[in-house]
Amino acid sequence: MRSIYRSPEGEAELMSLYDEALARLGPGCETRTIGTVAGLTHVIVAGPEDAPPLVVLQGGNFLNPLCLAWFLPLANEYRLYAPDIIGQPGRSAQSRPSARGDGHARWLVDVLDGLGLGLASFVGISYGAGLILRLAGLAPGRIDRAVLVSPAGVAAGPIRPMLRQVALPMLLYRASPNPERLLRAACPILTEPEEPYVRQLGAVYRHVRLDRQLPRAATKEELSGYGSPTLLFAAQDDLFFPAERTIPRAREIISNLEAETLPGRHVPSNETFARVNDRAAAFLKPG
Repeated sequence: MRSIYRSPEGEAELMSLYDEALARLGPGCETRTIGTVAGLTHVIVAGPEDAPPLVVLQGGNFLNPLCLAWFLPLANEYRLYAPDIIGQPGRSAQSRPSARGDGHARWLVDVLDGLGLGLASFVGISYGAGLILRLAGLAPGRIDRAVLVSPAGVAAGPIRPMLRQVALPMLLYRASPNPERLLRAACPILTEPEEPYVRQLGAVYRHVRLDRQLPRAATKEELSGYGSPTLLFAAQDDLFFPAERTIPRAREIISNLEAETLPGRHVPSNETFARVNDRAAAFLKPG
């Protein structure tokens, strides 16, 4: 299997950034490694041991501990389990299941089994939220409640703006990296282009063979057996999955849905994440 990294030096740089981000999460986090059908999976764990389980799934082409930082306030009330998604930059196996099949969903079933979780709630952003929908189609009984933020797998935005505002700046930055080009590539994605997120995005663009397959769009038929309460947030100015397309489509395919529009781009601001976490913490409580 070909490495997802363009060079050993690039992989080493990303693993250094990973460890920096993990350290910033604080001493309350621990890690473990479990076996799955797709290979070894690295999991970050945080929160009280006796709290209800909550699985947190990262965005594509983002390091897991950086994504977990957005949702870390939920560790006050939940036991968070954040697996590094296979095939994404991180410390899990590099295998990339085809987006046409259910490989990621089967991997998630193995993750739950390896963690001893028969049933869990989920929070996912972007790519990770799309994988929750894949799991909802394959094994809906494993999901108690779900929170989807800027989700893949529902509806996509127009291609031309994505190519012009995201893909082209990324390619220009990769061809000739400099801070100005990196910021131009990051701003269409991040509402607040903060240093650690911009820096890791630049490292991913330079050193990773990007996964160009998003989780495929879920259908009403696939989700016919899924009735768990689901809270969806879609951003108004998200180039990838805009609220004006995502929310109407989600209402067609997800039966037990609450949906809200967020301000900003694909990755919300810190202020908006605080609102998302408050809303999610209340929503995830049973009853």
